[in-house]
Amino acid sequence: MSDIIVTCISSMATRQVLADLASSFEARSGQRVTIESVGGVAAAKRVQEGEAFDIVVLSSNAIDALAASKRIDASSRVSIARSGVAMAVAAGAAHPRIDDEAAVRDAVRAARSIGYSTGPSGVHLAHLFERWGIAHEIAPRIVQAPPGVAVGTLIARGEVELGFQQLSEMIGVAGIDVLGMLPHEIQTLTIFEGAVCANARVPEAARAFLDYAMSRDADTTKVLHGMEPVR
Repeated sequence: MSDIIVTCISSMATRQVLADLASSFEARSGQRVTIESVGGVAAAKRVQEGEAFDIVVLSSNAIDALAASKRIDASSRVSIARSGVAMAVAAGAAHPRIDDEAAVRDAVRAARSIGYSTGPSGVHLAHLFERWGIAHEIAPRIVQAPPGVAVGTLIARGEVELGFQQLSEMIGVAGIDVLGMLPHEIQTLTIFEGAVCANARVPEAARAFLDYAMSRDADTTKVLHGMEPVR
């Protein structure tokens, strides 16, 4: 086994899939990869400020910003997975209809509290509520999860009645029922990309992990955690 450790920082959305991929990559190659997953805004800020990591995995727009400031090697960018937004309620609670846009809007208006994240899914929901003309009406009932805290956790604690987040962050959370994905007409797919950081200490080993993470051998792991491969 190599003494070299590849370091990676990511948003919470890819935490579990990257942890599993790192484990299987180590079993195959003997190369250890450590994953630190935090809120996406915090992860991007730390890389922008020059903190040393070998790999960063974030939404594609966040990677765009890091490329513009030359904090990553733009030639190393790869698309790792994409993820849609799911809805959830507390385990055992009534399940509202979510099969079309009107049903989701009705469910939101009827909910005592609505939760979403600071990440791409939260931005999408805020814009959607504005488009529906209900943002002002529901503003007192909005609970935005702090960076790094899963919306599902707030649902399980009883702090949120109806929550939205990437499916990958809903899977496996105890105390919630995942209702399903947003209907296609209001769904948004976030592409998560990985790149070698400009100040990477082991860039070649970092590239080897990214190659594995985008390979077909990694597809099953992505699907298991509610994400889709990107080809």
